[in-house]
Amino acid sequence: MCLAIPSRIIEKNGFEATVDVYGARRKISLMLLPEEAAVGEYVLVHAGFAIQKVEEDAASDALGFIEEILRALEAEEA
Repeated sequence: MCLAIPSRIIEKNGFEATVDVYGARRKISLMLLPEEAAVGEYVLVHAGFAIQKVEEDAASDALGFIEEILRALEAEEA
């Protein structure tokens, strides 16, 4: 099972982009993305490829949910 986390495009050069999620940045490919994506938009990334664009509201909701899970896990460990 995979978990694709919404990542915001911060830089784009042709079919290559740099995305940011929680301050972590990585280079990805946009070659599998069925539609054009621009700097500032969110995409789901799997195995280094953007596979789908995500609306900002949905990305924000998903990232907030992930943050809740991380906080709960940290509380369990404490």
